[in-house]
Amino acid sequence: MAGRNGRTVRDLRRANRTAVLQRLYFDGPLSRFELGPATGLSSGSVSNVVADLIADGLVEEAGSVDSDGGRPRTLLRVAPHSGHMIGVDVGETRVRVELFDLTLTELARVERPLTQQGYDVDVIVGHIRDGIDEVLATEGASPELLLGVGVGVPGIIEHTEDRGAVVHGQTIGWDAVPLEELLRTGCRLPESVRYFIDNGAKTLGQAEMWFGAGRGADNAVVVLFGSGVGACLVTAEVERGRAVEWGHLTVRVRGRRCRCGALGCLEAYAGAESLLARWREEGGRPAEGLDEESALTAMLAAAYPPEGTEPDPVALAVLEETAEYLGAGLSDLINLFQPERILIGGWAGLQLGARFLPAVRRYAAMYALRHPAERVTVDLGRLGPDAVTVGAAILPLADFFSRGGRRAEPATEDRLPAWRAALEERSPR
Repeated sequence: MAGRNGRTVRDLRRANRTAVLQRLYFDGPLSRFELGPATGLSSGSVSNVVADLIADGLVEEAGSVDSDGGRPRTLLRVAPHSGHMIGVDVGETRVRVELFDLTLTELARVERPLTQQGYDVDVIVGHIRDGIDEVLATEGASPELLLGVGVGVPGIIEHTEDRGAVVHGQTIGWDAVPLEELLRTGCRLPESVRYFIDNGAKTLGQAEMWFGAGRGADNAVVVLFGSGVGACLVTAEVERGRAVEWGHLTVRVRGRRCRCGALGCLEAYAGAESLLARWREEGGRPAEGLDEESALTAMLAAAYPPEGTEPDPVALAVLEETAEYLGAGLSDLINLFQPERILIGGWAGLQLGARFLPAVRRYAAMYALRHPAERVTVDLGRLGPDAVTVGAAILPLADFFSRGGRRAEPATEDRLPAWRAALEERSPR
């Protein structure tokens, strides 16, 4: 039955369970006494919700703490093994699949390199399918415990009613690829296990905002700097983040051709792929047969050699130019969105690291409007190379929390009669 605000008793129960689960997840272990002020719920509501969550196996006791003059208070925490999530990073050099428990502790991982086959759809789907099977077998985990499989992938993600998530990945040659449908067909998981597919920059942003350098920020931009570049915008209005195709802003009219086919994109100057191409064009000579990550390592070693060795002036000049393009690109984000934080992640961003950051900050401040530039900080992300995978695993976890810690029920044509549904809404649990 709906109240004046349109919320039913079931909605209220779900919201209370969500509030308790989230506080225990981010701030636990906590006692029942502490959960009241933390959630805004009455002591009676907290007791009922906690009893419900313990009965469901989602919350467990975690020791006790002395109270002021009274009995010790029992501490509560989210039960780590009450559910599992799988996170998948369809990256530029490899596909990474990781199995996590409910507290996002890694239990198993598999990596499959991407070689000359590149982004062949069948190859990618095969890597994901085999990776899921392998991590579940390694841990001996039951597929029935999975809350879902999250996948971070390059491109624009369109969520359709008939085919699920469809990927428009122009830079990787994917034109309306029905990835969710292909995974549902190819992976040997129960029908009840859902797939959550989103842009890799967005999953990176999700991870940094939950557990990394973005925690506590209301307005941030998280940048993925790899072979190409992308970004995730997080604001109060878009708290789960929105992927923006930042790498395809035009920074130079009639400039270099980007891998998307257009001329003068930021990615054609600031992505690792273009950075290495420009080094070669200017006479740089990385060793033959190196993958992109190893080639970038070689370039950095040439530009910043050990003390007493002359740096490669070409590598140094290309890196400085890349820092300027990246800083100018960040200035657009600063002027458009006025974030309080900008965080740089991705494998190339992590490799370039602190050595590269001062120049990027300098150029960002040079090209941005003074007022927003003075209010923003530009730093590296904290979660390392697994950030996209962690963020992908957060997608099913966030959905699980939003439903009050209840698993999604499979769609069915059998509906309750109206009178029975009304009774269900009214009955306390």
